[in-house]
Amino acid sequence: MRRPGPGCCVLLLLLALCRARPRNVLLILADDGGFESGVYNNSVIATPHLDALAHRSLIFRNAFTSVSSCSPSRASLLTGLPQHQNGMYGLHQDVHHFNSFDKVQSLPLLLSQAGVRTGIIGKKHVGPEAVYPFDFAYTEENGSVLQVGRNITRIKLLVRKFLRTQDNRPFFLYVAFHDPHRCGHSQPQYGAFCEKFGNGESGMGRIPDWTPQTYDPQDVVVPYFVPDTPAARADVAAQYTTIGRMDQGIGLVLQELRGAGVLNDTLVIFTSDNGIPFPSGRTNLYWPGTAEPLLVSSPEHPKRWGQVSEAYVTLLALETEPPWATVFGSQSHHEVTMAYPMRSVYHQNFRLVHNLSFRMPFPVDQDFYVSPTFQDLLNRTIAGQPTGWYKDLHHYYYRERWELYDDSLDPRETQNLAADPRFAEVLEMLKTRLAKWQWETHDPWVCAPDGVLEEKLSPQCRPLHNEL
Repeated sequence: MRRPGPGCCVLLLLLALCRARPRNVLLILADDGGFESGVYNNSVIATPHLDALAHRSLIFRNAFTSVSSCSPSRASLLTGLPQHQNGMYGLHQDVHHFNSFDKVQSLPLLLSQAGVRTGIIGKKHVGPEAVYPFDFAYTEENGSVLQVGRNITRIKLLVRKFLRTQDNRPFFLYVAFHDPHRCGHSQPQYGAFCEKFGNGESGMGRIPDWTPQTYDPQDVVVPYFVPDTPAARADVAAQYTTIGRMDQGIGLVLQELRGAGVLNDTLVIFTSDNGIPFPSGRTNLYWPGTAEPLLVSSPEHPKRWGQVSEAYVTLLALETEPPWATVFGSQSHHEVTMAYPMRSVYHQNFRLVHNLSFRMPFPVDQDFYVSPTFQDLLNRTIAGQPTGWYKDLHHYYYRERWELYDDSLDPRETQNLAADPRFAEVLEMLKTRLAKWQWETHDPWVCAPDGVLEEKLSPQCRPLHNEL
């Protein structure tokens, strides 16, 4: 039986405290969210509710997901286990059909056994149901993901319903927004980021509690890893609009807790599942794909409100300022056709990425492929025009087996130091740390790509002599 990771245990201990006065947890998750908010120094976008939450929170600057893919990251968040250990190797829905192992013990399962009421509103995106059971569930499994994940009025009313049916148990409520995920592949009629959904225009419907905010593409802050072109700027502007909808939804959710008189008894956590859906972001284990916003608001610790922590935090273990300076990453798939296993370790400003399938081109998902940003990047590359990007498609597709970056001197991770003899000692130290973690977490890929894992033999990694 696969035991839960440390993140689950921490929440269990929190919720077990003082049954006479229940302590609750509200986990708010953005979908492909990033640092586009006032609290993370973006002065263009209006996010008053996230900013207000930050004033009541400890703000983390170095929080990282262990996998840059929707279902695997959610499964890791809810189990404390990396994707290669919990079994959610890729996306859960439709033809992809990945699931966690049947004997995995997830956070909602353990909390229910400990006498805590559990609820989920929004995008679930994990399975099977027996592994991830919630007492109260309104998700894409029993409704429209647009309604439970983007319609903030609907989300508000569902939170109210959850609170009004609450008994004397402490609760864990997981509100998983579908914003600001792209929707150009699934619902293109609503725009690249579903920024038109519910805005009151003809055929778009209307979300009563949403006041849409639009942005001039010339004003947006283009992240360094996104091409600075008119197409990409318009893409980012649409993303801002959906982030604004989520921000207003967060305000509504917190107001429901305040109105029910439970906000001051509730630990509030805000983060995201993976990086934003732009080049080098989601599906990559570079900084843009793994770095996440993280706000932790504890009514028990008002002296920490508004403070900033530089501690390294992994979403595998949502603990406040853990006593380590190393985070690991593990990705195997995204969509079922996107087999490109990678493992990574980030330690003392050095990031090491191991690309196991380095002789293959890096895959691109359907959702990102049809995006205005990527289509413009493709067209400019084909035409031989300037792309406005810090990379080129050839080097994006074809990667070295080992990538080593010193993020303190090279924050954009453009200078691979793996072959530099001056960093040979650092390289070997990080390889050793990464291999140790892979063995400890029972990674089936631990011997790849130049060996096969044979658990009954010694040594267990048997060489393939495949010229790698």
